[in-house]
Amino acid sequence: MEYHLSTPLRERDVRELSAGDVVYITGHIFTARDEAHHKLIEMFDKGERLPFNPEEMALFHCGPVMRKIGDRWSVFAAGPTTSARMEMFEYDFLKRFRTRMIIGKGGMGEKTARACREFGAVYTSYTGGAGALAATSVKSVEAVYWLEELGMPEAVWILKVENFGPLIVGIDAKANSLYRDVEESVAERVKGVLEGL
Repeated sequence: MEYHLSTPLRERDVRELSAGDVVYITGHIFTARDEAHHKLIEMFDKGERLPFNPEEMALFHCGPVMRKIGDRWSVFAAGPTTSARMEMFEYDFLKRFRTRMIIGKGGMGEKTARACREFGAVYTSYTGGAGALAATSVKSVEAVYWLEELGMPEAVWILKVENFGPLIVGIDAKANSLYRDVEESVAERVKGVLEGL
């Protein structure tokens, strides 16, 4: 199935998505890699006020390449970064912020799948190596946080997007995982090959 969704995403809409579905997202997304995940969780746990609401946007595992023209930022490239690096943070992140959609590449593990089921979220995959294409869906850069502290790729960028995708639902809110399915299929094939030797 193909879906066109807008932020803020509703939990009930996200729970209707199934692994393998195609999604296009319009609205606001925010970038966050390792350092930003750590900082946001730490701020939440200290009771500090965040400068934006992660629940109202989709989370994009991305370290964008930006350029400043005058006093405004624009996106040169915005390809996804490897999501497995965020596996250690994602359960805690979704528990605290109830972000409904993660966008990345390469898949995530069982801890994230459990978080998706418990908190009503999905993990979606965007094609790696297509950063320039992704940038064409970004209509504006709304804000940037912690640029001097974290640097360009690790800073949080708030992006307004239109029909951003295609995104493939890799882990749905029932914890079905295309990545687990592939791993199990490969393990069975390897077992068969080894038995035949």
